[in-house]
Amino acid sequence: MAALGVAEAVAAPHPAEGAETAEAVELSRALSRLLPGLEADSKPGRRRALEALRRALEEPGPAADPTAFQGPWARLLLPRLLRCLSDPAEGCRALAVHLLDLGLRRAARPRDALPRLLPALAARLAGPVPARRPPEACEELRLALVQLLGLAVDLCGAALAPHLDDALRALRCSLLDPFAAVRRESCSCAAALAQATPDHFHMQSESLIGPLMQTISHQHWKVRVAAIEATGAVIHFGNGKSVDDVLSHFAQRLFDDVPQVRRAVASVVGGWLLCLRDRYSFFHKLIPLLLSSLNDEVPEVRQLAASLWEDVGLQWQKENEEDLKDKLDFAPPTPPHYPPHERRPVLGCRELVFRNLSKILPALCHDITDWVVGTRVKSAQLLPVLLLHAEDHATQHLEVVLRTLFQACTDEEAAVVQSCTRSAELVGTFVSPEVFLKLILSTLKKTPSASGLLVLASAMRGCPREALQPHLAAIATELAQAHICQASENDLYLERLLLCVQALVSVCHEDCGVASLQLLDVLLTIVALAGATGLRDKETMDSLAMVEGVSSCQDLYRKHIGPLLERVTASHLDWTAHSPELLQFSVIVAQSGPALGEALPHVVPTLRACLQPSQDPQMRLKLFSILSTVLLRATDTINSQGQFPSYLETVTKDILAPNLQWHAGRTAAAIRTAAVSCLWALTSSEVLSAEQIRDVQETLMPQVLTTLEEDSKMTRLISCRIINTFLKTSGGMTDPEKLIRIYPELLKRLDDVSNDVRMAAASTLVTWLQCVKGANAKSYYQSSVQYLYRELLVHLDDPERAIQDAILEVLKEGSGLFPDLLVRETEAVIHKHRSATYCEQLLQHVQAVPATQ
Repeated sequence: MAALGVAEAVAAPHPAEGAETAEAVELSRALSRLLPGLEADSKPGRRRALEALRRALEEPGPAADPTAFQGPWARLLLPRLLRCLSDPAEGCRALAVHLLDLGLRRAARPRDALPRLLPALAARLAGPVPARRPPEACEELRLALVQLLGLAVDLCGAALAPHLDDALRALRCSLLDPFAAVRRESCSCAAALAQATPDHFHMQSESLIGPLMQTISHQHWKVRVAAIEATGAVIHFGNGKSVDDVLSHFAQRLFDDVPQVRRAVASVVGGWLLCLRDRYSFFHKLIPLLLSSLNDEVPEVRQLAASLWEDVGLQWQKENEEDLKDKLDFAPPTPPHYPPHERRPVLGCRELVFRNLSKILPALCHDITDWVVGTRVKSAQLLPVLLLHAEDHATQHLEVVLRTLFQACTDEEAAVVQSCTRSAELVGTFVSPEVFLKLILSTLKKTPSASGLLVLASAMRGCPREALQPHLAAIATELAQAHICQASENDLYLERLLLCVQALVSVCHEDCGVASLQLLDVLLTIVALAGATGLRDKETMDSLAMVEGVSSCQDLYRKHIGPLLERVTASHLDWTAHSPELLQFSVIVAQSGPALGEALPHVVPTLRACLQPSQDPQMRLKLFSILSTVLLRATDTINSQGQFPSYLETVTKDILAPNLQWHAGRTAAAIRTAAVSCLWALTSSEVLSAEQIRDVQETLMPQVLTTLEEDSKMTRLISCRIINTFLKTSGGMTDPEKLIRIYPELLKRLDDVSNDVRMAAASTLVTWLQCVKGANAKSYYQSSVQYLYRELLVHLDDPERAIQDAILEVLKEGSGLFPDLLVRETEAVIHKHRSATYCEQLLQHVQAVPATQ
C-alpha cells in the first residue's frame, strides 16, 4: 500500500511538474523506488532504505543538480526524513539527520524547507514546553541536530525571521545541554542567528540571556569562551538592556584561570564599547571591565585590551569632535612630571574616564574592601588606571579616593597595598600638594595610622620637587609632633613613618636643609621606639646628612644635638621607663659619638636627676646601661672635648654613690650591679688621672666594699677589680686605717662560690700587700699581715690547683714583709696540708728573698 501511495504521488499531476526538468522527473522516480522502505516495520529494513537514499544522493547524477534536486527534495524526501527524526532506532535517526544535512546543502532554495524543518528540530531538541529533558536521548545526535540548525541559519539567513520562535526554543534547551560540545555548538548557532536576523531578533533576544549566563560558568573553558562570544553577539544584535543582566557574570570571568576566557571578555566588552547601539548609556558600566584587562598577567590580553581601549577613545573623540574642539586645537603638552614608563592615553580615553568617574568610583571603592581577595586585588589594580586617565580631574574626587586608600592600605594582601601605593603616587603627581596634604595631614592628626602614613609617603614620592618644596617644613614639623611620631611602637607604623622621611629626602634633596632638625627628630624617634626589632634608619640618616652637606651621621648630630637634647630633656623629671623621651635620650647618648662631649651641660644634669633613688628603677637601669657603654669609649664619646673630668664629682657623689647604697629587693640589687658596672667602666676608661681616681676612691670605697657581699657574681667580680684599680692607683698613700679595712673583705671572697671571684680577690690581695710594702709604718700592719698569713695558708690547701697557685703568689708577695712570722706560721701547719709541696716552695722562697726594710 505504501509503494502504491508513492507511485500515485509520482504519477499524479503536480502543479510544478510541468516546469520540472527531465533530470528532476528521473530523480523523483528513483527516489520513489526507495522511499517505501522508510515505512518498513523492521529496523534493518528502514536502515537499508536510508543508506540507499544516502548513496543515491552522494553519487553523481541528477541529485547533484540543485535545480533538479529542489522539487523531489521538497515534495518527497524532506517530509519523510523529518518523520525519521523520531524513529526508535538511533542509527536511523542519525542517517536521517545526515540526509537532511545533504539535502539542505544540495537544495536550490533551502529556505523553502524552514516551515517544516524548524518545528521538527525544536521538537527533537526541546520537546513540549514543560519537558525538562530533550526528547533526543543521544548526545551525538543532539550535537548533529544543533549543527543542522546552524547550517539552516548559515544557508537561509534572514529567511529564518518567521521561525525565530522555534529556533530560540531549541537553543534555550540546547544551551543547557549536559553535553559540552552541544553547548559550544549552540553558542555558535545563537551568535549566527542573532547576526542573521537583527531586525527581528532584538524582540526575543532576552530569552537567551538566562541560558547563556548559566553556561558562562561551565567547567570547560572552550564552552565558557563560546558563551561569552555568543552573549556579545546576542546583545549586540539584540536588546541592549540585557547588558545589566550580564555585567556581573562578565566581571566574574575576569578572575578566570584560563587566559582565553579573559581575552574573550576583553574582546566582547571592547566590541560593545565600539558598536553597541546604546553604548553611551553603558559606558560607566563597561569601561571598568575593559580597563581591568589592562592589568592582566598575560601580555596578549593586555595588548588586546589596550588596542581596543584606544580604538574606543579615538571613535568617541571623533563622534564628539565639536564638543572637544578647543581641547583638540589647544591641547596642552604632556606634563613634564608625567609618570615615567607610562604612555599617556589619547584625549578621548581620558575624557571618557573623567566624565564617567563619578559613576565608577562608588562601586570601585566598595569592591576594594570586599571580603573576597580576588575582588579586592582587581579593584585595587583598576584604581591607578582610572587616576592615570583622570589626571588633575581626580581632585574633585580626592576625598573619596583618599578615604578608600586609607582603608585599603590596611589590607593583608600585598598586591592590594602595592596597587594602592601606586594610586597614592598618582594622586601626588596630578593633584596639588596643598590639596592632598590638607586632607591627609588632617586625617593623621585625628587618627594616626600606618595606612595613612603609607598614603602620605606615596603621595609625596609621586609629587614633583618644585611643587612639594614650599610645604616641606610644614610636613616635617607635623611628622615630628608627638601625636604622630610617638603614636605607636608598632613595627609597621614605624616603618611607614620612616617611608615618609625617605620620600621627603629623595624628592626634595638639598631643600630638606630647612627641616633637617625635624626630620632628624623623627628618625631619632623611630630608632628609639623600634628598640630591638631591627628597624634601623642608618641609610636614611646618611642620606639626610648628605643633603645637609655634612659627611656623616655624627656630624649631623653635632649640628643639632643642642636643640634635640633641649627638647627631649624638657620633661625629664616626669620620665618613666616607658617614656618616649627617655628612649630618644638614650639613642642620642648612644649614637651621637663625639658630639656628646659638646652636650655635657644637658646630659649630666639630666642623668643626675633621673638616677636618683626616688626615680623609676627600670629607667635607672636603662640609663646606667647607656652610661656604661659611652664610658667604655669615653675618648670618642663623652670626653671627646676633654670636659668630662670637670663633672666627675657630680657623677661620683650625686649619681654613683646614692645608687651603690644597699636597699632590700632584687630590683635594688640589679641597680647596684649596674652602678658597679658603670664605675668599672669609668675607672678603666683611661680618662681619669691617678689623682682623680684617688678622689673617686675616697668617695666610693666604702660602698664598693659593701658590694663584695652582693648575691650577684658579676657584682662581686667587678667590685674586686675596682678595688684592685683603686689600690694600684693609690700606692702607699692610702690612710692605714682605711687600708686595713679592705683585706678582711677580700679574704671573705676567697671562700666565694665562684672561682673567678676568688681569683680576682687573690689578685687584689697581691695589690693590697704591695700597698703595705709602700707604706711608711709597716709595723702598724704586723698583726693584720700575720692574720692574713694564717688565713692564706688555709686556702693554700684548696682542692682547685689554680686557686692554690694564686694563693701561693699572694704569700710570696707578702713574704718580704714579715718573713719570720710567715715561716713560723707555715711550719705550724705544714704537717696538716694534703699538699706539702706548696708549703715547701713557700719556705724556699722566703729563704731566698730578703725581708723588706
